[in-house]
Amino acid sequence: MAARLEFWFEFASTYSYLAAEEIEEKAKAVDVHVVWRPFLLGPIFAGQGWSDSPFNLYPAKGAYMWRDMERLCERKGIAWRPPSVFPRSGLLAARVAAALEGTDRLAPFARAVYHANFALDRDIADPTVLEEILRELSFEAEELLRRGTEDDIKVRLRANTDEAIRRGVFGAPSFFVKDELFWGGDRLDQALEMAAAP
Repeated sequence: MAARLEFWFEFASTYSYLAAEEIEEKAKAVDVHVVWRPFLLGPIFAGQGWSDSPFNLYPAKGAYMWRDMERLCERKGIAWRPPSVFPRSGLLAARVAAALEGTDRLAPFARAVYHANFALDRDIADPTVLEEILRELSFEAEELLRRGTEDDIKVRLRANTDEAIRRGVFGAPSFFVKDELFWGGDRLDQALEMAAAP
């Protein structure tokens, strides 16, 4: 059985975009299976008394993040265009992701949503944008968008978020190797190293 790494991601997260672009290739190189886990940061931030992204609440931190993303994307050869609205709501996209959880279609969908938001500056909160993404992937767009509005999928995403909170997740991206938590895109290599260890 292949080693496993859980990748907890949020569509509004800039650094999760970078991780989503790199994780599958890096994991394949060390024979680690990636389990993609969508969740929402909003309830976690609310629990800390935040009503917005910390990158908006703390302007110096935000200014650093935007420049850091520019540098990292340039160095890694990843397309980058700062979104004109930040953070954008990824709620419906996250619900569609929850509907795809456990399938081999989740990763390409997640990467396409991130690319739309952070490389093309498209409004991922708009159902028509998500519909276009799904059609470009040759997925059942109408069915998946409908599933994203159904109660069982809402409950599943809420359960993912509750699980993240129980396990100590406080930001995205986060990675788990069994019960060991790694936070931040710069910890991806360390998490993969632990997952791949004998």
